[in-house]
Amino acid sequence: MVNPYNQNLDPNPANYQPLTPLSFLERASDVFPDFVAIIHGSQKFTYKEFYTRSKKLASALSQHGMTRGSTVSTLFMNTPPMLEAHYGIPMCGSVIHAINTRLDPSTIAFQLEHADSQILLFDQELSSVIHEVLGLCKVKPLLVCYQDEQIDIKDSSKETFLTFDKVMDYEDFIELGDPDYQWLMPENEWDAISVGYTSGTTGDPKGVVSHHRGAYLLAQGNALVASMPKHSVYLWTLPMFHCNGWCFPWTLSAIIGTHICLRQVRAESIWKSIKDHKVSHLCGAPIVMSIILSMENQQDYQLEHQVQFFTAAAPPPENVLKQMSEAGFLVTHLYGLTETYGPAVINEWNRDWDDLNMTSQASLKARQGVRYLPLEHLRVLDPESLKPVPSDGKTIGEVMFQGNIVMKGYLKNKSANEKAFAGGWFHSGDLAVMHPDGYLQLKDRSKDIIISGGENISSIEIEEALLKNEVVSAAAVIAVPDDKWGEVPCAFIEVNNQSQWQEDLAKKWCSAHLASYKIPKYYFFENIPRTSTGKIQKYILRKKVKNLLRKDV
Repeated sequence: MVNPYNQNLDPNPANYQPLTPLSFLERASDVFPDFVAIIHGSQKFTYKEFYTRSKKLASALSQHGMTRGSTVSTLFMNTPPMLEAHYGIPMCGSVIHAINTRLDPSTIAFQLEHADSQILLFDQELSSVIHEVLGLCKVKPLLVCYQDEQIDIKDSSKETFLTFDKVMDYEDFIELGDPDYQWLMPENEWDAISVGYTSGTTGDPKGVVSHHRGAYLLAQGNALVASMPKHSVYLWTLPMFHCNGWCFPWTLSAIIGTHICLRQVRAESIWKSIKDHKVSHLCGAPIVMSIILSMENQQDYQLEHQVQFFTAAAPPPENVLKQMSEAGFLVTHLYGLTETYGPAVINEWNRDWDDLNMTSQASLKARQGVRYLPLEHLRVLDPESLKPVPSDGKTIGEVMFQGNIVMKGYLKNKSANEKAFAGGWFHSGDLAVMHPDGYLQLKDRSKDIIISGGENISSIEIEEALLKNEVVSAAAVIAVPDDKWGEVPCAFIEVNNQSQWQEDLAKKWCSAHLASYKIPKYYFFENIPRTSTGKIQKYILRKKVKNLLRKDV
């Protein structure tokens, strides 16, 4: 039977436009042109100015050859240009590649090469890093440097900056653009809007490609799930390079909110921003909560309103949750991946839990939760049969996703895509249980990811760095809980019989081969347990480390 509702009812420009979060900014500029969109120190930009500057950036990029399928990379702190990049780069059809500012030069160079980056927008404070990157990188992108008036750049950064052969000032670059530029809608909402890189657990990092449709849906989902009314005020404690700031750069335009940029995440600046701007929402890893609570003379910054705080990574300790609540923050736990645009699971609070004691509430808050609003399906499945595990809170399976906020796939990596999407599900690699009430709880990470301060750290990468030293015969790295960072790396090391290698030398070696946040906090020199086939038994180490740390303390 022919469906009559599909006859002579084809989509046309009048009734169908591809979904894109870029349209949020256009509408905000039309409807609320004079409303303050961005605050950065003494700088303020209205929505009309924000939209115009984004169009000028898009126009300038277009003049330099950027078009559909081009990659434009950014290495910015949480500043206005990073927000403009989230609109201006895709407005000319290009794909934004937001780089983690904490990465080492070799990793940044790899990403630039893999993404075929043609233009790099960067912060002058990071000039020395860029200088090292260019010495390692085969591609030679056009350099555009942002000089932030809000800070004093160190002399060394200025000197490094002057050594670049060709570099344009960001504001001069913007001025090349046409304020009336007719920006490009995606030809298809499946078109790529961004590429972000994983931590590289089993080799080189993988480029996660996200599309306009997913970004649009998650941006709207954020507003609904986070209960963000019109004109909410959002403080940028979450790095904008993390999964495109969990899509909040686009969310704020949808609700005509105000971005409060925060270049450095420090206790005093957080409290001052909340007080001065009446911040309503912020996000971050558990480390941000520790920073907030570390404020001396906190009584001088008592909140006059409740502030919503969304956290991801390892569940916050009970005492931290208690202190945050007492300080006036409502904390909600999220879980997601780069491959899901950021948050895909939320610990939705049940009112029936309000009367429970703090210990019971903390136990419930430690669970990752239920599917995010824009996600269609969330399951804990047997990885072999793809059948759901029993919802008994005990049987472990793999977390799998289906829906519009799952990535397009990995850039230039067919085999990884086939593995990731086997059976029509996205395989997260994370192991979890499903509780009888439908709430998911992570139990382990099959990818050996350590989440420290909101950063994904590959245990394999640390092990490989240790094994580069000829005195190390074996290494195993696991995550251990940490009140400040959520989790930190802990290294078990076997050395040659003749070696006197100990903690100070191991730490010095890691400092020379790893980014600072990847350096293990603990080191133990002993025989590493293995199976009969020689496979390292990390579960034994996880059990053992509790006693070792207790003795160490």
